Amino acid sequence: MRILIVEDEIKLAKALKKILEKEGFAADFVTDGEEAEKRILLFRKEYDLIILDLMLPKKSGFEICQNIRNEGVYIPVLVLTARGSIEDKIEVLDSGADDYMVKPFSFEELLARVRAILRRPDEALPEKLKLGNLTLSPSTRQVFYNSHEIHLTLKEYSLLEYMMRHPNQVLNREQILDHVWDFNFDSFSNVIDVHIKNLRKKIRYGKNNPSLETIRGVGYRLRE
Repeated sequence: MRILIVEDEIKLAKALKKILEKEGFAADFVTDGEEAEKRILLFRKEYDLIILDLMLPKKSGFEICQNIRNEGVYIPVLVLTARGSIEDKIEVLDSGADDYMVKPFSFEELLARVRAILRRPDEALPEKLKLGNLTLSPSTRQVFYNSHEIHLTLKEYSLLEYMMRHPNQVLNREQILDHVWDFNFDSFSNVIDVHIKNLRKKIRYGKNNPSLETIRGVGYRLRE
C-alpha cells in the first residue's frame, strides 16, 4: 500500500513517513498544495491513500480535495486539521474527504484510522484474503497456511497482500514498485527479485498452496 503525505511542516511529514514505513507502507511526502495536486492527478492510480493537511502554501487542502474529486480522483483522503469545530468538520467532509483528525493527534490513532480507511476499498473485499490454503488478515497483518502462521518481513507482507488482492494476474515490476515502494526506490536494483524469492520460499507449504510464478520478461503472478 502506498500513501502520499501532504504536509508543510517538514518535521511532521518526515515523522509520518517514518512511522508509516515502520508499519510496512510505502510513503512519499510533498510540502505545498500546488505540487500535491499535480502529483495526485499525475499518479492517481499509484496511491492508495492521501494524508492531507488543510493549511498549505500555494493551495489549501480544501481546494485540493475539491479539485481532485471534480477530476474523478477517488483516492481516500484523511485530512489533518487544527480546526476542530463542528462547522469545520462538516466542511472537511463535504469537500470530499473520507475522514479527519484534529491536531495534535497520536500516531497510534492515525495508524488505526489509516488501517480502517484502507479496509474500505472501492470494490468490497472480505476481511480476510484467501488463496488456496493461504489466508491473509489485513486487520492483524498476519498470514496463515491452514493454522500455521507464516512470519514475513514488512516488505514481504506488503508484496503478498498486493498480490493476493490481484490473484492470477501478471503484475509487472512497475506495478509492484508503484504500490509497495516509494518514489526514492532505485528501479534498477534487484531488491524486488530478492523479496519475491524469499516470499516464495516462505509460502511453499503442502498441497493446495498458491504458486508464486516468475513470468520471464514480464513480471510475477500469484496463481491459485
